[in-house]
Amino acid sequence: MRWSGLGGLVLILEFFIPSVAAGSGVAAEDLRCEYLTNPEGIDVALPRLSWSLRPTGAVRRGERQTAYQILVAGEPSSLNDDRGDLWDSGKVASDRCYGIVYGGKTLLSYQRCFWKVRVWDRDGRVSPWSEPARWSMGVLDPGQWRGKWLRYVPPADPEEKADGQIIPWEKKTPSPVFRKEFDVRKPLKRATVFICGLGFYELRINGKKVGDRVLDPIFTRYDQRVLYATYEVGNRLVEGRNALGVLLGRGFYDVPRSTWRSDPTLFCQLRLEYADGATETVATDATWRAAAGPIRHDGVFLGEDYDARREMPGWDAAHFGDSAWAEPEVVPPPAKKFSAEMAPPIRVMQTLKPVGLTEPKPGVFVFDLGQNMVGWAQLKVTGPAGTRVVMRFGERLHPDGTVDQEKIAMYVKYGPFQTDFYTLKGGDEEVWEPRFTYHGFRWVEVTGFPGRPTLDSLCGRVVHTAFTPAGAFECSNALLNKIQQSALWSYRGNFVGLPTDCPHREKSGWTGDAHLAAEQAMFNFENVAGYETWLTGLRDEQRPGGELPCIIPAYDWCYGWGNGPAWDSAYILVPWYLYLYRGDVRVLETHYDNLKRYVDYLQRRSKNDLVDFGLGDWVPAKTETPVAITSTGYFYCDARLVSRFATILGRDADAKHYAALAEKIRRAWREKYIHNDGTVNGGSQTAQSCALFQGFAAPDERDAIVNKLAKNVEEHAFHLDTGILGAKYLFRALSDNGRHDLAYRIAVQTTPPSYGSWIERGATTLWEDWGDGLSRNHVAFSDISAWFYQYLAGINADPEQPGFKHIILRPRPVGDLTFVKAWHRSPYGKIESDWRIENGRFHWHVTVPPSASATVFIPTSDGSAVLEGGRPAVQSEGVRFLRPAPGAAVYEIPSGTYDFSAPYAPK
Repeated sequence: MRWSGLGGLVLILEFFIPSVAAGSGVAAEDLRCEYLTNPEGIDVALPRLSWSLRPTGAVRRGERQTAYQILVAGEPSSLNDDRGDLWDSGKVASDRCYGIVYGGKTLLSYQRCFWKVRVWDRDGRVSPWSEPARWSMGVLDPGQWRGKWLRYVPPADPEEKADGQIIPWEKKTPSPVFRKEFDVRKPLKRATVFICGLGFYELRINGKKVGDRVLDPIFTRYDQRVLYATYEVGNRLVEGRNALGVLLGRGFYDVPRSTWRSDPTLFCQLRLEYADGATETVATDATWRAAAGPIRHDGVFLGEDYDARREMPGWDAAHFGDSAWAEPEVVPPPAKKFSAEMAPPIRVMQTLKPVGLTEPKPGVFVFDLGQNMVGWAQLKVTGPAGTRVVMRFGERLHPDGTVDQEKIAMYVKYGPFQTDFYTLKGGDEEVWEPRFTYHGFRWVEVTGFPGRPTLDSLCGRVVHTAFTPAGAFECSNALLNKIQQSALWSYRGNFVGLPTDCPHREKSGWTGDAHLAAEQAMFNFENVAGYETWLTGLRDEQRPGGELPCIIPAYDWCYGWGNGPAWDSAYILVPWYLYLYRGDVRVLETHYDNLKRYVDYLQRRSKNDLVDFGLGDWVPAKTETPVAITSTGYFYCDARLVSRFATILGRDADAKHYAALAEKIRRAWREKYIHNDGTVNGGSQTAQSCALFQGFAAPDERDAIVNKLAKNVEEHAFHLDTGILGAKYLFRALSDNGRHDLAYRIAVQTTPPSYGSWIERGATTLWEDWGDGLSRNHVAFSDISAWFYQYLAGINADPEQPGFKHIILRPRPVGDLTFVKAWHRSPYGKIESDWRIENGRFHWHVTVPPSASATVFIPTSDGSAVLEGGRPAVQSEGVRFLRPAPGAAVYEIPSGTYDFSAPYAPK
């Protein structure tokens, strides 16, 4: 104890923490703030902190975190001295390692926070401190913004001709560039830029690009909310004269059909913090200068037209003569809400080399990237100044070998679709790629190339949100592996800042596609922050009466067509998936009132507790299912989930109210659609599986409904006959009700309609429909990847202990499968399920991360012969027999690694 002389005598007990014990069993890694790694410029007052757990030394079964301590400091030196001057949590008895809400001093604008964590294992031994991580705060007080919004519209270029024909540009205005010189008057401690350029921007300081973001900021409803990014730029500045330069592109800010449509607009604010404590701000105002840049036109659906002859060397550096440049116009802010971009940035994530090059017509060269991808092409070319190279992008070819854009260009009538132009400046080799557009394509048709290109003349630059992998799946069936890879490529290409339906024709955040793809995304990718940003858009778009649009960000027409429960339920299902798979309750707290409002809206629109509006089972293979079946199914699902959310949040009265509403909906649906013989409505696969998947079928009805479903599948030669909704229901309904064999048989079909049929026809991404594929990169059918994880690998979250605190491991060997390997990185760490069948035995390697536990279902008819580590399972450390189950022996295990084996005979 010690005495304090401040304000009298105060007895303070020192809190002694034990020293690090050798061989402690668990440690913290992969520290994240708001589910981001070292984010800059966040604007949430109480950020959430998370980390993963890793075993140290030999893996011990039953290892867990029993406590943690977080230190947050304002300077690295304090953290190095183990002083948390912003927050010292002390030793907190808890096994939780995600969504820990910051509990220290009030955080201020611009504040830097450095943090680390240590944890205690099951024996009370403390780990070493983790590697340090950091975050910084953005602008929390709107009164601290000093910049003005600027616009400059250069004179339009004259009409342009190609092959003697006028190119049908709606308008062709060069993209503007802005610059500002300023002085750094004394030694700097820190320099921070806050910037938003609409639709897209590229920030440059002293002649170099800042950061590796592309297509920034993320597309939002620009007349409601715009996002700014934060960059630490102190190492790019020098004492004396410096220069800021910004290029702007049109992006989604200047597209038809939008209420926010406008010319490119810039906001930028540089905060200089000097070593002596003084601060200075350099912000956009009328003293900046603007000019037309070398980008003669750009459009997010069109492409980019770049004239290298118009480059201005040194324009983004100090001491450049800009006296002839224009004074930009100061304009009102585009939106009232100006928020930090708290999501993973969009980046160039991969480079693909062409696998083929043809010349279908003289001077027309077609590069094959070998993969339907999203991004753009990088061009390498040498030739005379003024040579104009044209690149057209598409995902299919005409019979003559040229690029065919017809089926994806249908909505673009105001300029060349998915076409980039590059005009050479002449001299040495020129390397160019666009900045402010992106395309969906496999093939690139090049004309105007000086000479004859080679495979080295062009490469594909793969672009998407920079989320990290969260899992992987592989099995002995090559077709399923190709379907899995196609699902991954489709998801990545359809998350360029936000979830979209396709990366070319529409690039729109269709809510139905988003929720149908979300569950597999939870297994495959770390993208909590990306979804939370998109959900903010949903909240912004909801009308006072609860109505939601079909697309986020929304155009005005999105409230009059395309919405309805089967699409709108993304606003309830995505928060549910985030809670189920990541365990964080904040997403429910944030959106709860809005989710209630939506269910109340559906109730007002319902007739006799049924809902009959909106899109239904979109693009069915053959048989259409009435909209009321699927729309009411989601109405029921939404009411149940809001009741569950209310229970989680302690809103007991709401929980009872929405549970009662759900039961009314269920009763009405059953009375209307379930017949005594097990037929649901007209007996379509979607209707039958909806009854099972959504929970309408009573236990004594399930067998009859499943038998009718199975008969339907058999009548379709073991093929599916659903659209995008039924495709999610069908596999689960069969696998959960004793016909897993039938689900697998559907999955491995190679004739239409089937996933395998796409693969047989050369698909490397998932298609929009079961026919010829209007779009050949769509994400709506990607839920089959989640089925791979949940039913083939057997990795399942337990809704009663979310975030994989408790795991249900239930692999279901089937058909010709001889092995499955899968892993998923949960909030606690890595889960593994790796099984194989050899010589009549099922061998299964399992990993349960620290602080988690699992119920495991071993597929065997002889539970007494189950081994673990070569000994009877019941004699193995930590393994506890629970019960027999149909076709399985069920055990409970704590964290650790296990190797089970058991006799196995295929059914």
